[in-house]
Amino acid sequence: MSKNFNKVTTAGLIIALGIIYGDIGTSPLYVLNEIITGRAISEKLIIGSLSCIIWTLTLQTTIKYVILTLKADNKGEGGIFSLYALVRRRRKWLVVPAMLGGAALLADGIITPPITVTSAIEGLRQLHALKDIQQNTIIGIVIGIITALFFLQQFGTASIGKLFGPIMGIWFAMLAILGCTHLLDDIGIFKALNPYYAIDLLTTYPKGFWLLGAVFLCTTGAEALYSDLGHCGRGNIRFSWIFVKTCLILNYLGQGAWLLANYKDQIIPPQVMADGFNPFIGVMPQWFKLAGIMISTTAAVIASQALISGSFTLISEAMRLNLWPKMKINYPTEEKGQLYIPGISLLLYIGCVGIVLYFQKSSNMGAAYGLAITMCMISTSLLFANFLVSRRVQSIWIYLYLVVYLIIESSFLIANLEKFLHGGYVTLIVGGGLFAVMYVWFRSRKIKNRYVEFVRMEHYIPMIQELSNDRTIGKYATHLVYMTSANNPKEIEHKIIYSILNKKPKRADIYWFVHVDVLDDPYTCEYSVEHIIPNDIIRVEFRLGFRVEQRINLMFRKVVEDLVNNKEVNITSRYESLERNNVVGDFQFIVLEKYLSQDNELPFFERIIMKLYFWLKEISLGEERGFGLDPSFVTIEKFPLIVAPVSRLNLKRVYHEGNDFE
Repeated sequence: MSKNFNKVTTAGLIIALGIIYGDIGTSPLYVLNEIITGRAISEKLIIGSLSCIIWTLTLQTTIKYVILTLKADNKGEGGIFSLYALVRRRRKWLVVPAMLGGAALLADGIITPPITVTSAIEGLRQLHALKDIQQNTIIGIVIGIITALFFLQQFGTASIGKLFGPIMGIWFAMLAILGCTHLLDDIGIFKALNPYYAIDLLTTYPKGFWLLGAVFLCTTGAEALYSDLGHCGRGNIRFSWIFVKTCLILNYLGQGAWLLANYKDQIIPPQVMADGFNPFIGVMPQWFKLAGIMISTTAAVIASQALISGSFTLISEAMRLNLWPKMKINYPTEEKGQLYIPGISLLLYIGCVGIVLYFQKSSNMGAAYGLAITMCMISTSLLFANFLVSRRVQSIWIYLYLVVYLIIESSFLIANLEKFLHGGYVTLIVGGGLFAVMYVWFRSRKIKNRYVEFVRMEHYIPMIQELSNDRTIGKYATHLVYMTSANNPKEIEHKIIYSILNKKPKRADIYWFVHVDVLDDPYTCEYSVEHIIPNDIIRVEFRLGFRVEQRINLMFRKVVEDLVNNKEVNITSRYESLERNNVVGDFQFIVLEKYLSQDNELPFFERIIMKLYFWLKEISLGEERGFGLDPSFVTIEKFPLIVAPVSRLNLKRVYHEGNDFE
């Protein structure tokens, strides 16, 4: 696997161009626009800003992500949850940066489609025939494109995905050519390659440090680059990044030279900026603008598509790691990694349309963009440092990595905080809401674990056998299957024993206990079987990677087939008439569903957590559908969840005069 993973192929490079660089590749649409808004266009501003962009792409994207973070692959998979799965056993608190990073990435998925598509469509105003196009019309076109994009998600992108690579190849070639045609407009633009001008801008330009908030937009897609590691392989990403980075820098330099040649010492009036002024469109010759805007819009749609599908993958991983409520997942195509989550698609769609309607213009959206994703990058730095510790890297290098990147990313975070009142609060509210969902789901599980009582299996085996042979009790099912959370095969939840023996005695011929162990690697799919009492009590353990769909119904059927073929179990019905005709016995799954008992004395904060947990549980998939069980073979049994029993009940008996029971 390692050889193929690092191998560079033509097909791999094309795929990498199509699905990895959408976000970072469309940043020239809006980055310089954000930098020059409300500022006089001077040599110091433009060359200093371009130097900041070039060195941000070098330090943040190239060194941190392409060279270093891509080393942290989890059996070929990348992304913040894959990285968390690699290090989660080191420190319990690492779940917090993982949840923060995941929530920030989802928030990024809500803001990227609106800003990229709106920036491209606003370029229509640069066409002479459409210079008077109304903002409401632009908003309508943007919402129409976003609606079509989300509508197509349910059908998968396997076929159109093959077109993404060549189209993005054309896009990057266009970036490079447009940039090169203007490099000679001001030959001094090449001074931007010197980091001195970046430092000079940040330290001596009025409010220069706060420009980092706009500069940061050039690298927002770096996290998505790491998330898509599994689709393309490390070798293809590293090789294609050389081409992509070159095209981006050439375009930025061309935009800067064009601005200095045409608008030096001018402040672009706010109305002109609002009417769609954009140096990216400005560097296009008049005859090419319509085609250029069409290519830009297509690239923006592809960038949006990559982030949306990345969000589906992110949530599916979070579900397997018990950091998100279970949701319905569809698999529209057979292609690896192709999945569709209707609930998340609706959430993202509402968020995208809401952003478009609230901010209206791409210049306003830039103020909301970038703040959340800095949190994700800081989270990745913390997790990657722990990964380096687990790989026994020398401490000096780990501390150097942390100092350098925490300084850089904290600077970006502080600079982005200036955007808070101008729209940054929107993405923080969205990201905060998503983090709250993850935290509630994770924390409630910790609270519930106090209540789960495990008992030794051996103490109850004789009673279960006696029940199985007791013909005075009607048979509940030939095969009775329970899902158990007990990691130790010698233990079982007390509530399962209670369900079998006490609640309503459930007589069966064979009792099956099925346990699912979610592993830290992505694609393991194996099982083991323990015959506790041959042909009477059997435990099946599934060991599944965090990216494997838990289709327990199909997997369990395969296990039973294997056991029958190996003559390890007899699944024929034991009803005499059916046994004579070799009829297979029925299988019945029992799912134990919890509800919060009134008999609880929880602290206020934990009571809120549990209330929110059960509310989320109501709107998410039930346990049976979450495990992929067939509802026609499932019985749901409710039982009270008593996480903190009432310790003192102030109740006393009183005696009435004249009553004598002696």
